[in-house]
Amino acid sequence: MTDWVREILERYGQRAVLEMAEGERDVRAFLQLVRERREEASGTVTEMGWVDGRLWLYLGREEIRPGDTVRWNGMAFQARSSRPYVIGGTLSHWWASLERRREAAECGS
Repeated sequence: MTDWVREILERYGQRAVLEMAEGERDVRAFLQLVRERREEASGTVTEMGWVDGRLWLYLGREEIRPGDTVRWNGMAFQARSSRPYVIGGTLSHWWASLERRREAAECGS
């Protein structure tokens, strides 16, 4: 019953790299910026510049845990929370809330 999720991800999902404690894995997933109710971007200005506070959505077949990193389109994201979605006793997909990671190079280190 959940083969349709796999087919949709293969056809329309973005190619990304999932970095876990066990290593890296190439994945197909949907990654999308979560819309804000208001128009201005959420974030904070710090001594080092703008810190983007917007969240991203991850939908994919690969297990993702809080702290795992997703690299896509030149950006890196860290999973804040995640959970599996099961249909009829079978894993359909994983959902995760991601935040943009600040790389050491961006911090001047």
